[in-house]
Amino acid sequence: MDMNGQERIEAPIDAVWRALNDPETLRACIPGCETLEKTSDTDMTATVVLRVGPIKARFEGTVELTNLNPPHSYTISGEGKGGIAGFAKGGADVSLAEDGPNATILSYTVKADVGGKIAQLGSRLIDSTSRKLAGQFFTNLGSQMTEQPISA
Repeated sequence: MDMNGQERIEAPIDAVWRALNDPETLRACIPGCETLEKTSDTDMTATVVLRVGPIKARFEGTVELTNLNPPHSYTISGEGKGGIAGFAKGGADVSLAEDGPNATILSYTVKADVGGKIAQLGSRLIDSTSRKLAGQFFTNLGSQMTEQPISA
């Protein structure tokens, strides 16, 4: 499943870049994220609780940042196992462009895949849930940047 979108964030590009690399900001923005801990400059571990239709699962997994091009783009990818519910893996290519001195256009392309019991729910439900979660993350990021800007 692929999807893409854009979000205008009322913050300078450098501040948005710092937020996208800050585990606390990411934890606050990822829907259902319980923990997100940095294990290296580009790797993190995460616990996320998600509900897809009638199935609620806790996913334990890893997050990796690659293709780093500060402060313009990177790829964030992750993989999690949800026990009997199955697995989820995916990633997002994220790019930032200045929209004046105090605003940034964040563009994203997301690819996701699920397997196991959760995959049996049907692609329409999984697609709509994935779109909702991706949109929620980027909207949360925009709100977080407005409420609590990340300083240098």
